[in-house]
Amino acid sequence: MATQSDNCYDIVIVGAGPVGLMLSTCLSRWGYKIKHIDNRPEPTATGRADGIQPRSLDLLRNMGLKSAIMAHKPARVYEVAFWDPPKTGGGIVRTGTWPSCPEFIDARYPFTTLLHQGLIERVFIADLEKNGTEIQRPWTIAGFTSDEKADPEYPVTVQLAHVDDSSKTETVKAKYLFGGEGARSFIRDQLKIGITHKNPISYVWGVMDGVVKTDFPDMKMKCTIHSEHGSIMVIPREANMVRLYIQIASSTDPDFHPRKTATEAEVQAAAKRILAPYSIEWERVEWYSVYPIGQGISDKYTLDHRVFLGGDACHTHSPKAGQGMNTAFLDALNLAWKIHAVEGGFADRHILETYEPERKDVAETLLAFDNKYAKLFSQRPDAASTAQATASGTHTNPDAQQSAEENEFIKTFKEACEFTSGYGVFYKPNALNYSPAHHPAGTSPTILSPEHQTTKLVPGRLFINSTVTRVVDANVVHLEQEIPLNGSFRLFIFAGSLTSPAQKSALESLAAGLQKPDSFFSRFQRPDIDTVSHHERHNPHSKFFTLATVFAAKRAEVEISRDLPALLARYRDNVYADDRWDRRVPDAKAAAHAKMGFDEDKGGVVVVRPDGYVGFVCKLEEGGKTVEALEKYFGAFTTKQ
Repeated sequence: MATQSDNCYDIVIVGAGPVGLMLSTCLSRWGYKIKHIDNRPEPTATGRADGIQPRSLDLLRNMGLKSAIMAHKPARVYEVAFWDPPKTGGGIVRTGTWPSCPEFIDARYPFTTLLHQGLIERVFIADLEKNGTEIQRPWTIAGFTSDEKADPEYPVTVQLAHVDDSSKTETVKAKYLFGGEGARSFIRDQLKIGITHKNPISYVWGVMDGVVKTDFPDMKMKCTIHSEHGSIMVIPREANMVRLYIQIASSTDPDFHPRKTATEAEVQAAAKRILAPYSIEWERVEWYSVYPIGQGISDKYTLDHRVFLGGDACHTHSPKAGQGMNTAFLDALNLAWKIHAVEGGFADRHILETYEPERKDVAETLLAFDNKYAKLFSQRPDAASTAQATASGTHTNPDAQQSAEENEFIKTFKEACEFTSGYGVFYKPNALNYSPAHHPAGTSPTILSPEHQTTKLVPGRLFINSTVTRVVDANVVHLEQEIPLNGSFRLFIFAGSLTSPAQKSALESLAAGLQKPDSFFSRFQRPDIDTVSHHERHNPHSKFFTLATVFAAKRAEVEISRDLPALLARYRDNVYADDRWDRRVPDAKAAAHAKMGFDEDKGGVVVVRPDGYVGFVCKLEEGGKTVEALEKYFGAFTTKQ
């Protein structure tokens, strides 16, 4: 970490929107020295992003920030309603509904949370202040250079300037520079990194946040409305507000101009035409804007793995799918733990090379979906269609003419639900997401057989949700939430049968292997291990590993001191009984084992990356093979071999 030199920082972060705040919050918590600037005098006052998807709410809970978000009483969207013209006559009719997060997605929070971005920003800012990081406002970046040869420790030199007073300037040194300044990124422009636009068609939209008086029945739900007069998306919000996205123009219009604008009154008039025969009046308007939308993606996210881009600086798209802030959060999280692993001496610098391919691949998927979705949303309908969305398969409205399968817009929405919820985001194989191609080191198939082929856990995908009973206090808990976002790799040991001598021997073998002085676990032992508190729950041995053990047994049958070797018993607060029934595996005796796809007697070991994605899965076996398999996985990217 940084020396005490006043003008030397671990990282300079430019921009205090969602991506910059997430990165800053993670690194501040882990003890890094941060210079964080923003060119606005205050956090977002009105408007901007507002949608938190189910997986992002999981992440915020894992960071301990969810309760502060929910204290603002955000709107929750459980269902989306589709409205279209009827097959005869004018106006619009509801043609169906569909769950925002359908039941096939195993989500803790099967809804989208809608809350003004400024309130979300303030939750992060309060956490930053607790950890000694303040955002310097209104300051901007004036220039930078990156030269590892000239200064290997602090290769990035950054010039900063006060927005309102040109006499105030500052030059600082840093290990990293991060550009989270949005779509008009100065850092991206200085690096001469281009933007590839995915679709020549662009749209101009009006957006309005306010309190309305209306007889439209679904104003408290998310709605997509198509009428012969245009399209609207309805987004309910906190404090009785609603956000309306109203299409103003498309580049397919004969008189299109990307700078085309409209007054507040004109947009309200358009909304009234589209919503007819229903009425709408505004009691107050909090925010109003007109802006063009196009799909674009940055050609690179970094050139030298010292200066990085994230968020809107890397990808621009329509706000219709509610992905902007969520994608920004995951950009920042992905980079944060990798910088921490490198600067903490745990991982080789080459893991930073995985940031761009992992996150750019997700952005490509998002833009492909958004391109199709925005185009379909903006098309004028020919006739009524139906969502036919209820599980019973009945039509919601007899006026509806076509089946759900024939409505391309609704079909696209449904197909994308897993991705838009966040649970469908995945990373391809690399050194961190095990595949034989990336861990070739002469491995024997019995050691590194791709166990995930026989389980439901896939490296690069999220760890599966499960509910278990914590042994020390009999609390029923969500296993995936038990280890907080602390920069550690999480080793979940599904121990299988409590009564099997082979399983007891396998646990003893695992503990003995981990305790060897040259093991991957021991090599990264804490220097202050002798003074660690008895109550340190997650990191008593190492800052980079947390262990958790799950027995396929009733809670009353587990005795930690008897059933676990001393090393694993030290994590007594992370020992669980797999004794809770789960409707997704109704016949299982040990539901968490079954959901992962493990044999309920034999179990297995799951390595989960610090960001909640599965890195590696292997068998739990007697002898040294389990530790040998884990050693091969970690050996692909850790520093101490």
